[in-house]
Formats: sequence, C-alpha cells, structure tokens
Amino acid sequence: MRHDLPIQTTLEVRDRCLCLHLQRAARAIARRFDEALRPLGLNNGQYSLLMSLNRPEPPRISDLAAFLAMDRTTLTANTKPLARRGLLEIIPDERDRRSRRLRLTDAGRDLLVAAVPVWRATHDGIDRLLPDTDAAALRADLRRLSSPGGDRPRT
Repeated sequence: MRHDLPIQTTLEVRDRCLCLHLQRAARAIARRFDEALRPLGLNNGQYSLLMSLNRPEPPRISDLAAFLAMDRTTLTANTKPLARRGLLEIIPDERDRRSRRLRLTDAGRDLLVAAVPVWRATHDGIDRLLPDTDAAALRADLRRLSSPGGDRPRT
C-alpha cells in the first residue's frame, strides 16, 4: 500500500466533499421525480425543461440553456423528443433568424397541468425528509452556488 494517499484522505473526501454530497443528493432526488413522473411519460429533466417554457415569451435556446445550466447542444438534443411528441415547438427568432426559440404547445401545457400535482406531492415527500432544514435558505444557498459568479469567493 502506498503512503502518499492514506485512507484518511479518502475519509476526508467522503465526509467533507460538497461536490460528492450534492451529486449524490441530486441523483437521489432525480430518481424520485423520475419515478413519480414516469406514468406521465416524463422524467425530471423534461419536466423542468417544459416548465421553464411556461412564460409569456418563448425563450431563445441560448437563454434557456443558461437558465438550466446546460450546454446548447445538450439542450437541443433534449428538446427533440419533446418536439416529436408535440409538447414544444422550435421556432425561428423573429428578430434574429439564426436563433431559435422554444414554445410550449397546448399539449405540453396540458401535460404540465397533469404533472404539477405529481411534482408537488413528490416535493412534499422530500420536504418531509428534511424536517429540520430551512428549505428557503437551502434553495437560496444552492442558487448562489449555481449563479454566475457563484464560483468566486465573496469579498
């Protein structure tokens, strides 16, 4: 056994690493929502994508990618099956024909109307798992970590 990477270092990472704990929690939460939304033919990422389209003006793909913290290529790939199902439309930007916008269809809106109670019930179940947590503070902390500049220390 090598001595330049002791087991104590592994234990430190296991106990301290925010990245590890956030990834594990994110995967566990994603699985819960995937299971809950499966009867509606959605997964958690599709639900979030569709819900982010529920706004007065269709967003540009680049703006939505930034909001969802995805690269444009991944977002575009994720929109295609939803477009094939008629849940969203990919339309040209009237001001810049090179850009594309995403618009929620009536079928997409109908699916979201059915999905919201499932999402709420699932979310309520997760909230019950965290009875001693200030959920609003946790969300604020997570938003701060994921915002532009969230990777810089505050001065």
